[in-house]
This record gives sequence, C-alpha cells and structure tokens, in this order.
Amino acid sequence: MTHGAPAQQPGMRLYIAIWVGLLAIVGVEVALTFAQLPTNTLLAALLSLAVLEAGIGVMYFMHLKYERRVLFWSLIPTLVFVLVMMNHLWPDAHRLLRMKP
Repeated sequence: MTHGAPAQQPGMRLYIAIWVGLLAIVGVEVALTFAQLPTNTLLAALLSLAVLEAGIGVMYFMHLKYERRVLFWSLIPTLVFVLVMMNHLWPDAHRLLRMKP
C-alpha cells in the first residue's frame, strides 16, 4: 500500500514572515484610526483588516491551511451560526436597544 508523501511542514521562517505581516496589518489599523476618516469608512476598513488578520491566524497558527478543505469549510457556517445566535440571544444585545443616548 502506497501513501502520498506527507506535506512539508512550515518552518520558522514562514511563521516569522506571517508574524511580521500581522504586525504590518496592525500598523495599518493604527494609522487608519489616526487618519480621521468618516466613521462608516473607518469601520469598514477596520473590520475588513480584522477579518483578514483572523483568517491568517486561523490558517497558519491553528494549522488549518494543512487540513482537509471539508473541515475548514464546515467551520465557517458553524461560526456564522454561533455569531448570529450570540447577537440575537444574549441579554446584553437587547440591553443596548434600551440605552438612552
């Protein structure tokens, strides 16, 4: 019985490059906050960068890049479901509606 060659594991150089890239994204986020952009633009930019950071962290530091694709794509709908349920079912989410400005 023959098995495929095991995937080459990433080395320290790749992890350092990813870490430097994440630090660069954080630097861009900090620069954006000081740029006095309109609120909607700032929010969209920061959320986009946060999703990018989270994706890089999950893919490389949690080693999901080297897992089967089925596992990774089954996690995304689960995450969306959990976030929606947290948003709608937590008591704090409804408390914000009753706060006075």
